[in-house]
Amino acid sequence: MASEGADVERNDEKVDEKVDEEKAVAAAEAARPVGGGSVRVDSWIWSVRLVKTRSAGATACRGGHVRVNGDRVKPAYAVRVGDEVRLRQGIRERVVVVKRVIRKRVGAPVAAECYVDNSPPPPPREAIAPAGVRDRGAGRPTKRDRREMERLRGLGGPDSP
Repeated sequence: MASEGADVERNDEKVDEKVDEEKAVAAAEAARPVGGGSVRVDSWIWSVRLVKTRSAGATACRGGHVRVNGDRVKPAYAVRVGDEVRLRQGIRERVVVVKRVIRKRVGAPVAAECYVDNSPPPPPREAIAPAGVRDRGAGRPTKRDRREMERLRGLGGPDSP
Protein backbone atom coordinates (compact mmCIF):
# COMPACT_ATOMS: atom_id res chain seq x y z
CA MET A 1 0.00 0.00 0.00
CA ALA A 2 2.76 2.45 0.88
CA SER A 3 4.48 1.83 -2.44
CA GLU A 4 1.31 2.77 -4.34
CA GLY A 5 1.37 6.22 -2.74
CA ALA A 6 5.01 6.64 -3.69
CA ASP A 7 4.25 5.66 -7.29
CA VAL A 8 1.45 8.20 -7.46
CA GLU A 9 3.79 10.91 -6.14
CA ARG A 10 6.45 10.02 -8.73
CA ASN A 11 3.88 10.10 -11.53
CA ASP A 12 2.67 13.50 -10.34
CA GLU A 13 6.27 14.76 -10.36
CA LYS A 14 6.73 13.49 -13.92
CA VAL A 15 3.52 15.20 -15.00
CA ASP A 16 4.61 18.43 -13.30
CA GLU A 17 8.01 18.29 -15.03
CA LYS A 18 6.34 17.70 -18.40
CA VAL A 19 3.98 20.64 -17.84
CA ASP A 20 6.90 22.86 -16.79
CA GLU A 21 8.84 21.85 -19.89
CA GLU A 22 5.86 22.60 -22.12
CA LYS A 23 5.49 26.03 -20.49
CA ALA A 24 9.18 26.71 -21.04
CA VAL A 25 8.94 25.78 -24.71
CA ALA A 26 5.85 27.97 -25.06
CA ALA A 27 7.72 30.86 -23.42
CA ALA A 28 10.61 30.46 -25.85
CA GLU A 29 8.20 30.37 -28.80
CA ALA A 30 6.50 33.53 -27.53
CA ALA A 31 9.90 35.22 -27.24
CA ARG A 32 10.72 34.66 -30.91
CA PRO A 33 10.95 37.70 -33.17
CA VAL A 34 7.70 38.49 -34.97
CA GLY A 35 8.83 39.25 -38.52
CA GLY A 36 12.14 37.73 -39.48
CA GLY A 37 14.70 35.36 -38.12
CA SER A 38 17.08 37.89 -36.59
CA VAL A 39 17.38 40.02 -33.47
CA ARG A 40 19.82 42.65 -32.15
CA VAL A 41 22.99 41.14 -30.67
CA ASP A 42 22.83 43.19 -27.46
CA SER A 43 19.24 42.08 -26.91
CA TRP A 44 20.05 38.44 -27.67
CA ILE A 45 23.02 38.15 -25.29
CA TRP A 46 20.84 39.72 -22.59
CA SER A 47 17.85 37.47 -23.29
CA VAL A 48 19.94 34.27 -23.08
CA ARG A 49 21.50 35.54 -19.84
CA LEU A 50 25.10 36.02 -20.98
CA VAL A 51 25.01 39.57 -19.53
CA LYS A 52 22.93 40.96 -16.67
CA THR A 53 21.39 43.94 -18.45
CA ARG A 54 20.78 44.94 -22.03
CA SER A 55 22.73 48.15 -21.51
CA ALA A 56 25.68 46.03 -20.31
CA GLY A 57 25.38 44.07 -23.56
CA ALA A 58 25.37 47.28 -25.59
CA THR A 59 28.38 48.58 -23.66
CA ALA A 60 30.24 45.31 -24.29
CA CYS A 61 29.51 45.63 -28.02
CA ARG A 62 30.68 49.24 -28.13
CA GLY A 63 33.84 48.28 -26.24
CA GLY A 64 34.74 45.61 -28.78
CA HIS A 65 34.12 42.69 -26.40
CA VAL A 66 31.50 41.03 -28.64
CA ARG A 67 32.36 39.35 -31.93
CA VAL A 68 29.96 37.61 -34.30
CA ASN A 69 31.58 35.21 -36.76
CA GLY A 70 34.96 36.80 -35.98
CA ASP A 71 33.95 40.43 -36.60
CA ARG A 72 33.51 43.15 -33.99
CA VAL A 73 29.90 44.26 -34.04
CA LYS A 74 27.77 47.19 -32.95
CA PRO A 75 24.83 46.63 -30.57
CA ALA A 76 22.28 46.75 -33.43
CA TYR A 77 23.93 43.93 -35.43
CA ALA A 78 21.37 41.28 -36.42
CA VAL A 79 22.08 37.80 -35.03
CA ARG A 80 20.75 34.76 -36.90
CA VAL A 81 20.63 31.05 -36.20
CA GLY A 82 24.04 29.45 -36.76
CA ASP A 83 26.10 32.56 -35.91
CA GLU A 84 29.05 32.18 -33.54
CA VAL A 85 29.04 34.82 -30.80
CA ARG A 86 32.19 35.47 -28.74
CA LEU A 87 31.79 37.51 -25.57
CA ARG A 88 34.80 38.49 -23.47
CA GLN A 89 33.95 38.89 -19.78
CA GLY A 90 36.96 39.81 -17.68
CA ILE A 91 39.57 37.09 -18.18
CA ARG A 92 37.03 34.57 -19.50
CA GLU A 93 35.76 34.32 -23.07
CA ARG A 94 32.35 32.81 -23.80
CA VAL A 95 31.96 31.17 -27.22
CA VAL A 96 28.37 30.27 -28.13
CA VAL A 97 26.62 29.22 -31.32
CA VAL A 98 23.09 30.57 -31.79
CA LYS A 99 20.57 27.73 -31.86
CA ARG A 100 17.38 29.76 -31.40
CA VAL A 101 16.78 33.48 -31.75
CA ILE A 102 14.71 35.08 -28.98
CA ARG A 103 13.98 38.72 -28.21
CA LYS A 104 12.61 38.50 -24.66
CA ARG A 105 14.40 37.37 -21.51
CA VAL A 106 13.32 33.88 -20.48
CA GLY A 107 14.14 31.50 -17.65
CA ALA A 108 17.63 30.07 -17.33
CA PRO A 109 16.74 26.50 -18.46
CA VAL A 110 15.00 27.84 -21.57
CA ALA A 111 17.81 30.31 -22.26
CA ALA A 112 20.37 27.50 -22.13
CA GLU A 113 18.49 25.73 -24.94
CA CYS A 114 18.90 28.75 -27.23
CA TYR A 115 22.64 28.31 -27.73
CA VAL A 116 25.42 25.73 -27.82
CA ASP A 117 28.20 26.63 -25.41
CA ASN A 118 31.66 26.00 -26.89
CA SER A 119 33.50 28.04 -24.27
CA PRO A 120 36.82 26.80 -22.94
CA PRO A 121 36.66 25.86 -19.26
CA PRO A 122 37.45 28.70 -16.85
CA PRO A 123 41.01 28.70 -15.48
CA PRO A 124 41.40 27.06 -12.07
CA ARG A 125 41.45 29.41 -9.10
CA GLU A 126 45.05 28.46 -8.34
CA ALA A 127 46.16 29.70 -11.78
CA ILE A 128 44.77 33.17 -11.12
CA ALA A 129 47.29 35.31 -9.24
CA PRO A 130 45.92 36.28 -5.83
CA ALA A 131 45.60 39.93 -5.03
CA GLY A 132 48.12 41.37 -2.60
CA VAL A 133 47.12 40.33 0.89
CA ARG A 134 48.12 42.73 3.63
CA ASP A 135 47.96 42.29 7.35
CA ARG A 136 44.93 43.83 8.97
CA GLY A 137 45.71 47.29 10.26
CA ALA A 138 48.93 47.57 8.23
CA GLY A 139 47.62 50.73 6.59
CA ARG A 140 48.01 51.96 3.07
CA PRO A 141 50.89 50.49 1.06
CA THR A 142 53.88 52.72 0.46
CA LYS A 143 55.34 53.39 -2.96
CA ARG A 144 58.01 50.79 -2.26
CA ASP A 145 55.35 48.21 -1.24
CA ARG A 146 53.37 48.93 -4.42
CA ARG A 147 56.44 48.45 -6.60
CA GLU A 148 57.25 45.14 -4.89
CA MET A 149 53.68 43.91 -5.42
CA GLU A 150 53.78 44.90 -9.10
CA ARG A 151 57.13 43.15 -9.54
CA LEU A 152 55.70 39.96 -8.00
CA ARG A 153 52.67 40.12 -10.30
CA GLY A 154 54.86 40.73 -13.34
CA LEU A 155 53.40 44.18 -13.98
CA GLY A 156 56.66 46.09 -13.58
CA GLY A 157 57.61 48.83 -16.00
CA PRO A 158 60.42 48.83 -18.59
CA ASP A 159 63.13 49.57 -15.99
CA SER A 160 62.12 46.79 -13.60
CA PRO A 161 64.48 43.76 -13.37
